[in-house]
Amino acid sequence: MAKRKEEDKFLDVNATMQGSLVFSDPVNLKINGKFEGTLNTKGNLVIGEDAQVTANIEGENIMIAGSVKGKIRASGLFKLTSTASVTADVQTPRISVEEGASFNGKCTMAVGKISLEELSDYLSIEGEKIKEWVESGKIPAEREGDRLVFDRKDVESWVAQRS
Repeated sequence: MAKRKEEDKFLDVNATMQGSLVFSDPVNLKINGKFEGTLNTKGNLVIGEDAQVTANIEGENIMIAGSVKGKIRASGLFKLTSTASVTADVQTPRISVEEGASFNGKCTMAVGKISLEELSDYLSIEGEKIKEWVESGKIPAEREGDRLVFDRKDVESWVAQRS
């Protein structure tokens, strides 16, 4: 049996939903209806043109064409198409905004160093396990006072080597 690639996994949701959606495996997810709650994805998330979303969203690559209100954290690219209407506080290392998009809120470009907590969220791995990796030299880290910090580019290279 052939192993499925991330691109093969696609979920297109056209419904009214409330609650928490959490995906631990990478999936290409498109939301076309109404959603309220918490959305935590890996892979690509698309909020369609007709979608109305009020949520705290965490994901890798997030593209918005519809209406979104809440908090958004993208570990990859955050993209607003010309039809997007977003009212949110956003954290992302990369952003793309097409002419015509509406964005109200604040955007923090997470570049450079990241904390142990941010790395733990990004990798979906307990902080204690990451500390073990640091002590054994498996992952590059620096100390700033009593806390560990990680260079974002070093971490991305480290992850790419293991993929």
